[in-house]
Amino acid sequence: QVQLVESGGGLVQAGGSLRLSCAASGRTFSGYVMGWFRQPPGKEREFVASIWWSSTISDYAEAVKGRFTISRDNAKNTMYLQMNSLKPEDSAIYFCGLSSGGGDLRETRRWRYWGQGTQVTVSS
Repeated sequence: QVQLVESGGGLVQAGGSLRLSCAASGRTFSGYVMGWFRQPPGKEREFVASIWWSSTISDYAEAVKGRFTISRDNAKNTMYLQMNSLKPEDSAIYFCGLSSGGGDLRETRRWRYWGQGTQVTVSS
């Protein structure tokens, strides 16, 4: 059974940095894509970034391009999101997801597995 466990969230001042981690287990991930979504209070879950497990192909939402970097360590079955120059509008619950690909991966319905989420709060 696939398990995704996020960690690394917390409270940070605007302009600061955080690194989120997502530890994956339960299957081999070759051919899959992993990603980060976030859900601000009272809003829908939105795409942040994605990366294919077996290549360097990645994608970012416009709102985070140039500030966030997605990466993975295949040996550790772990994905990361380095978040720099954080803004108050980045405050949200951040979720790790796993998809077999296909279609528009910025849509939440393309993602089968989710972690429990980790809270990121950016103070102004």
